[in-house]
Amino acid sequence: MLKNFNRILFILSLVMIMGPVLSAQISSENIRPKINSPISRFGLGNISNGYFTAAGAMGGYSAAFVDPYHLNMQNPASLAFLRSTAFEVGMDTKVTALEGSNNQSDNFLGGNLNYLALGFPIKNPLNQALDRINSPWQIGMAVSLTPYSNVGYDVTTYSGNDETGSVLNVLKGTGGTYRINWGGGIRYKNIAAGATLGYHFGQIINSRLVAYDTLSYSYYTEFRDDMTVNGFVWKAGIQYIHEFKSTNDGKKELNGKRIIAGVFGNNSTNFTTFNTSFVKRENVFATFTSVDTISYETDIEGTGVLPTELTFGLAYEQANKFRLGVDYQIGKWSQYQNSVKPDVLVDSWRLSVGGEFIPDIISYNNYFQRIRYRAGFYTGTDPRTIQGSQLKYSAVTLGFGLPIIMPRQMVSFVDLGFEIGQYGVQDILTERYFNFTLGLTLNDNSWFFKRKFN
Repeated sequence: MLKNFNRILFILSLVMIMGPVLSAQISSENIRPKINSPISRFGLGNISNGYFTAAGAMGGYSAAFVDPYHLNMQNPASLAFLRSTAFEVGMDTKVTALEGSNNQSDNFLGGNLNYLALGFPIKNPLNQALDRINSPWQIGMAVSLTPYSNVGYDVTTYSGNDETGSVLNVLKGTGGTYRINWGGGIRYKNIAAGATLGYHFGQIINSRLVAYDTLSYSYYTEFRDDMTVNGFVWKAGIQYIHEFKSTNDGKKELNGKRIIAGVFGNNSTNFTTFNTSFVKRENVFATFTSVDTISYETDIEGTGVLPTELTFGLAYEQANKFRLGVDYQIGKWSQYQNSVKPDVLVDSWRLSVGGEFIPDIISYNNYFQRIRYRAGFYTGTDPRTIQGSQLKYSAVTLGFGLPIIMPRQMVSFVDLGFEIGQYGVQDILTERYFNFTLGLTLNDNSWFFKRKFN
């Protein structure tokens, strides 16, 4: 009997000790979002663009973007045009100004690591040059870790009437989803095709606290959902390059000018979710803090659907001088489903235009002549709505590609991107922002190089 009593006493002591700890872990007070975007409460959050700094500075056009030293994970067909191993890393800093109805406003500063990627050609171009081989077949591969969506908001609102008095609502959310991707591209002469296989994962936390702050000794109620997301995704793309020729001494020769056409996309894909749902009531005005757990459910399994998306574009280039590209993207977000957190989304579109200019790529005495100057613009609609109105966005982009010389005279780049834009619904909620992205591209042409000794 004494043994059972001691066991019960131990359990009660453990509960008394761990109870406040567990409550603190689950409380919304511990939710500290890295951004404050109320719109990210809907769907899976704010969808990331997916492109890297170089393309981002040109409005984000990707379908027809081809570069021998920069990666394009948006259209995997472009990997077949790589001429050097490329390791890319990007970081960003974002300043946001929120404006709502009734002259409400807020500012926020945040930043994070944006992407990591490594790509390489399977056939080393140095080997082919030394062996005097001009194979029409080329293959490229890449792996990357990129954010897919970002959730972060901390909003306080008041409502109520004469009977209930003032009602305080505190909405908080944090987290996001990410993708680990493997991509491969193969080309024959001037036409290439590629595919990307990826794993989609992440965790999103949403909390809503309701309190009757004008009623003495009233309880406040908190509703919290912790949702993990996982699933496999894919994407496929093609690119075709038409190269122009000029007559020189009666012979047709390439003049460096070309048109690139590209398209990539995916159909709707499924994902699974596991949700932990917690509801509690608490009274902090009493002599002793009173906590009452209303419900606590774990491992609530659900399913979801990500939409069909398609992007196609054109680009015109003159080798080592300039490029100009345009993209048009459509997303069938009306297909989106999430049984754990249902949201109704609508179809979206995006138009991107951008370009790059290099004054003199071989200048030896003027570094500014070798810099890649970039600019672009994009506009479109977001799949989310506020009070029945679909969100719209637009932005202007600028950037620079700063070449740096690495060992063996290999050129790498420090890429800078600047973006000024806004999105939301006018007179309801708008977010104006300035985003700075720093990208580093390290190139190396020694991978798969076969050294020969006489």
